[in-house]
Amino acid sequence: MEVILLEDVKSLGKKGDRVKVSDGYARNMLLPQKKAVEVNAKSLNDLRAQKLREEKEAREKLAAAQELKSKIEEKPVTVYAKTGEGGRIFGSVSTKEIATAVEKQLGFSFDKKKMQLEEPIKALGTVIIPVKLHKDVTAQLTVKVTEC
Repeated sequence: MEVILLEDVKSLGKKGDRVKVSDGYARNMLLPQKKAVEVNAKSLNDLRAQKLREEKEAREKLAAAQELKSKIEEKPVTVYAKTGEGGRIFGSVSTKEIATAVEKQLGFSFDKKKMQLEEPIKALGTVIIPVKLHKDVTAQLTVKVTEC
């Protein structure tokens, strides 16, 4: 019997795959647990429509990420930190502080976990931080650290 998988099934296939399985396995396991549907004209049509919808959503997410990238790279963000002798910062500037500054100064927010800061910022100056917005889109955020 040929079925279309509605979810990932270990050692059988991924969601949306069209696979051939024994009649007993399909009737007793896959169909009752709603892990698959039998192949027919309606199910094939539904599968095509679902794939088109997923592709459209992926394109929209990519376009949104590219738009956000252009906004991020337009202006630098200024972060203020307390300093001691010789311009050394007390503590460090974290991604949380940078994300808060982006929200206040640029007017939009994104998850602080998307910033790929290798080590905390411990000195005054300008730092460029890569921000992973999408699997194919990485923006360069310019952060100016100044004394307050």
